Amino acid sequence: MSDNPKYLESFLSPDQNATGFLRNSPDPLRYDGHVMDSDEVSGIVAGMVPIGARVLDIGCGTGSLGQILTDVRHAEVVGVEPDPARAQRAMERNLEVHTGYLTRELLREIGLFDVVLFADVLEHLPNPQPMLALSREAIRAGGAVVVSVPNVAHWSVRVDIIRGKFRYQSCGIMDATHLRWFTRESINSLVESAGFKVTHYRATAGLLLSDNVLRRPLRWLPEKWRTRLLRTACLHWPTLFGCQYVLRAELDEYDRRHSREFNG
Repeated sequence: MSDNPKYLESFLSPDQNATGFLRNSPDPLRYDGHVMDSDEVSGIVAGMVPIGARVLDIGCGTGSLGQILTDVRHAEVVGVEPDPARAQRAMERNLEVHTGYLTRELLREIGLFDVVLFADVLEHLPNPQPMLALSREAIRAGGAVVVSVPNVAHWSVRVDIIRGKFRYQSCGIMDATHLRWFTRESINSLVESAGFKVTHYRATAGLLLSDNVLRRPLRWLPEKWRTRLLRTACLHWPTLFGCQYVLRAELDEYDRRHSREFNG
């Protein structure tokens, strides 16, 4: 293996999982710039985070979502991010960021949190359940985990599969760095298998998702009408039109007692 630091750094990033599936390497900053919107991840997650909460943002990316939580919910955000370029951008937003992956040793160093956040992270992990289970050790009594994942049963993916296509893309639901694929049922099952009970659920509208903007028939609609249609559709038919699922889950009764004992 090369001793070149840049070569070694590449193995820290989940983006390496896109190798061979895209013509060019994905831009590490492609998801930078969350905008506050009540029907998107930013607004839904913010609504699930108590004001003044201490938040552990696992896979914090460029810190744009963490900055929203800091500004809107006055949260104290601590990030963990394996990609060096994204971690650096998050630090530039004055967030406390630990470059690397979540470990038990790191949890002992950074303490307890009111919310552990996995915002579009679990789909990048080959085995996400142990990471969810580990996060229990970071949650204070009465705290919760908040999770968002892409919806692989979105209308655009269904249409492609019917046509015999499974197209990896540089971003979005079919991001080539994704290793796991979720429906509403499967993400609920995964979260509950890690000792949590889902208490809140929402689907996102995906107003900027390329398939919702560029594909027929939606591209033929004026932006105002398309936006209204997508907001309404994800509310009434979330399994078909929801771009992502956002869940808030709390420790079940047994695991809540076990967490108190572990955390003293």
